[in-house]
Amino acid sequence: MLRINRENLKSSHQMIWFLIDFAMLGLLIVNLAFIIWDSIYNFVAVQNLLKDYLPAVQSAYHPIHERFIFYDMIFVWIFLTEFVIRWGYSVKAKVYDRWYFYPFIHWYDLVGCIPIGSFRFLRVLRVVSIIYRLHQYKIIDFTNTRIYTFLAFYFDAFMEELSDRIVIKVLSGVQHEIQQGSPLFDRIQNDILYPRKAMLADWLSDRVANAAEQGYMPNRGALRAYLEDRVDHALKQNLELSRLKYLPVVGPTIQDTLENAVGDIVANVIHQILEDLASSSNHAFIEDIVNALLPDPSATAEEDSDQEALISLINEIIDAIKGQVRVKHWRKNLP
Repeated sequence: MLRINRENLKSSHQMIWFLIDFAMLGLLIVNLAFIIWDSIYNFVAVQNLLKDYLPAVQSAYHPIHERFIFYDMIFVWIFLTEFVIRWGYSVKAKVYDRWYFYPFIHWYDLVGCIPIGSFRFLRVLRVVSIIYRLHQYKIIDFTNTRIYTFLAFYFDAFMEELSDRIVIKVLSGVQHEIQQGSPLFDRIQNDILYPRKAMLADWLSDRVANAAEQGYMPNRGALRAYLEDRVDHALKQNLELSRLKYLPVVGPTIQDTLENAVGDIVANVIHQILEDLASSSNHAFIEDIVNALLPDPSATAEEDSDQEALISLINEIIDAIKGQVRVKHWRKNLP
């Protein structure tokens, strides 16, 4: 029962805030319309036009225009009061970690309340924030409207273009550093990979064993037949072996025996290699490969030619990434 009461209390609080949001939204629209109209009325030509064609409107509004600051301050005080109430509620409900976070996070509400010149038009930000908040709570929904679809598409296109340019700029900077002789490779090899050499050997050993077991064991019969067929074809193309069939009596027998023996030897050797790779006995072999790829930094120094080859390889990889980044995905969804 207590849980239900709390949920009802929370629901009632949300309803109150929704009503306040709608009220503030209406006041903001009225206030912005008032500001725009007063800005237009500020032109002498507009005042003269109203005096000639709508004198009653001009005479009724002119005193309001002269006291525009006073009337605008009424709206400002309402907005500030609502801001302080929300701030107090956020402190009581512990919405943020610190009590003073609220004005920094909702800075646009305060800036729009500055009753000076163009600062007044920043109240549009508050309209946007209220509409966004109502949209989050699904009180209003603009996602199915054409204008939302239009703006969302071009916003995504803009963000993709912006992010692509940033990524390409960063990758170009990385390439420049690499070409200038960046110590990145030494750091990766000596500080990252070499201390984890044993872990890499264990990981590679397990991966190779799993790959050999899953890829070879179920298909070793077909692989053996394929190897024997390939060896038999290669031996028949060999000129020296084909001459054996010209030996009297025993020539064809010797030729067939050699073909069968060589095919059987090749198939058995490959079969044994793959069985060894599929078992735990491959660890020593993998460890030797890792030791060769990651030598002790104090024992050997990398050759300049190897360094240049590695730089060239990484630059080509980065160029491929940049090429993929340049692809304009948003064009595929162009309306």
